[in-house]
Amino acid sequence: MLSRTTVAIVRDGRTLVSVSTGSDVANREGRIRGPVFHHSGRVSASEREGVLGQRGLCLWFSGLSGSGKSTLAVALEEALVAQGRAVVRLDGDNVREGLCSDLGFGLEDRAENMRRVGEVARLFCDAGLFVLVALVSPIAAQRAAVRARVGAERFREVYVSTPLATCEARDVKGLYAQARSGALAAFTGISSPFEAPAHPDLALDTSVVSVEEGVSALLSLCAPFVLKPAV
Repeated sequence: MLSRTTVAIVRDGRTLVSVSTGSDVANREGRIRGPVFHHSGRVSASEREGVLGQRGLCLWFSGLSGSGKSTLAVALEEALVAQGRAVVRLDGDNVREGLCSDLGFGLEDRAENMRRVGEVARLFCDAGLFVLVALVSPIAAQRAAVRARVGAERFREVYVSTPLATCEARDVKGLYAQARSGALAAFTGISSPFEAPAHPDLALDTSVVSVEEGVSALLSLCAPFVLKPAV
């Protein structure tokens, strides 16, 4: 039996909408969402793997702005495609152009941004793709939640551990200068904390590791998920 939940929207003392139904809930904006029932398909994971010659994998790049997350993800994507692999890249800036364009940079919105990207990564993994996510993702508990949602067996955390001083010296987007001047509030690494991964699957410091060396290490991380040579 479905649990019963009543949701009401009240304005100026008047109840505009009142719903009592199966699993109806109100989301973060107060809109009402109806009952959800998972609809399974008839294509198994092994069938997808047989077609693609690979198992779904999420490589999650975390690290400070300017650490080299996107640079590594772009280079790895290129190398994987050259090998004939099915791969998709989700970049922290790019997802805010559409999927997360309604979100700001407060703590709640950043958490929602990460949750959405994690859900998209999970769907791509289900389809058997290699998913490369480049996102600052500063909070350890949120990274752990994404790992659990995607599935620990197909989630690999890559900590791009480039020191703050190097990231700030690069300041490709000019964000550190704005943060130091006070023009940009709650900026990770300056006025907002970054909780470094305690046990990442791979750590890369791009102040001492070249892009080519990083890609080589990342390809090794992907290798167990390759089932057969690409056609």
